[in-house]
Amino acid sequence: MGSTLLLPFTQPRAAAAAEAPAATRFTVSIEGHGPEVILIPGLASSIAVWREEAARLRPHHRLFLVQVAGFAGQAAGANAHGPIIAPLVEELAGYIERKKLKHPAIIGHSLGGLIGLMLADRHPDAVGKLMIVDTLPFFGMLFGPTMTTAALEPRAAAMRDRMLAQTQEQYAASEPKIMASLVKSKGPGAQAAIAAASASDHIVVARVLYEDFMTDLRADLPRIQTPIVMLYPFDPSAGASKANFDALYQDAYAGLPNKRLVRIDNSFHFVQLDQPDAFDKEVQKFLNQ
Repeated sequence: MGSTLLLPFTQPRAAAAAEAPAATRFTVSIEGHGPEVILIPGLASSIAVWREEAARLRPHHRLFLVQVAGFAGQAAGANAHGPIIAPLVEELAGYIERKKLKHPAIIGHSLGGLIGLMLADRHPDAVGKLMIVDTLPFFGMLFGPTMTTAALEPRAAAMRDRMLAQTQEQYAASEPKIMASLVKSKGPGAQAAIAAASASDHIVVARVLYEDFMTDLRADLPRIQTPIVMLYPFDPSAGASKANFDALYQDAYAGLPNKRLVRIDNSFHFVQLDQPDAFDKEVQKFLNQ
């Protein structure tokens, strides 16, 4: 049911060379002409989260819109079993190599930002520059500065197991309420994001969420030399001050040597949907720098 969300972007994909294995953990829609930009959506999202920004970029850039298998109504494919995030990063690196993309710019939201950060760490030659949108190198920082993966694991496992115990229908029914805390706007983009989340395979989502919780990249940041822009949101309804938000993200990325942090006000987690003009301004600056 979620496949209709992708219709505005879907294009026939060029056949891969015979010796090149096909991607099994994601699909890619390719649009436009010009410098190459890879856009990766977040957990349980579709490429529709980039709809407005893609329309602005398409006349002057060649866009590669990555759709993770198992999200937004897409078949789980290889993501149905075993680890997901690390193999997905490796498969994306292989895709960049097979397509002969030369240091593309990458923009990733949430989980997509984590994937971009891991790609820059493990395959630095594959990434020209990176924009990450509301991504922390360790999710546990939201629970306090002393949190570790070991301390977080029981909570992460319980969250995963509760989701796995749900039926797909129960999961889908719960998503609109969860998404209301993540996207502030109420327009078509927000509705598409809610529909994508509800249509995602809850088993894939549960397993990826656990892996995300258990990933801590803070010790890896000092060796990442890729130029990185990090966008993060703030909204007064969050119950914390701008200073607290600034400190959280500044502390999170203190070890990253080549970075620029930018706060986008009056936005929830889906910055590109809540503040599309401010988001585009930063994207254009990022791509032109």
